[in-house]
Amino acid sequence: MELGKQIKKYRTEVKLSQEELANRVYVSRQTISNWENDKSYPDVNSLVLLSEIFQISLDKLIKGDIDIMKEVIKEEEVTKFNRYGAVYTVLLFLTIVSAVPLAVWLGIWALIPWGIIYATAMYFAVKIEKVKKANDIQTYKEIVAFSEGKRLDEIQKQREIGKRPYQKFLLVIGSALIGAAACLLIAFLLNIFSK
Repeated sequence: MELGKQIKKYRTEVKLSQEELANRVYVSRQTISNWENDKSYPDVNSLVLLSEIFQISLDKLIKGDIDIMKEVIKEEEVTKFNRYGAVYTVLLFLTIVSAVPLAVWLGIWALIPWGIIYATAMYFAVKIEKVKKANDIQTYKEIVAFSEGKRLDEIQKQREIGKRPYQKFLLVIGSALIGAAACLLIAFLLNIFSK
């Protein structure tokens, strides 16, 4: 991060020691040292005080750090997306696989545990959609690129925008067919083993 260098540079320009700056920002001298050595980062109130003491704008004070912060946020979004995706996949699999066995063992009462599994899966599906919407990713290629921490170039992005309606339709049909096939297979296996 560049902020540590900026603080040291501007502190030297206004001829303040770390101790003097610490007194004016209401922190310890050690805190100023930590900021200058990039061991910690000032909070918003401290940043405002620093910009006033140095008589510069916040933008100028934190220049260079904004791009780094955006990268950190992007990495966090990718991690969150991948984590939600993994949880959703497991829960979706459980929803499909557990429907018939629960119905056989619990009868009508199977709707309660199955409904809980289904509702939890849908909760994570909504969370995934929020991350996708916030980062403008919709097609399979965009999702794969995002989950790997990459972005598509503008030409690829335009091509993917053209594919979006078709991919959504095929995804719905494919999911329904896979779900139906899994349920039929489980029902068939349970029928064979119950005889």
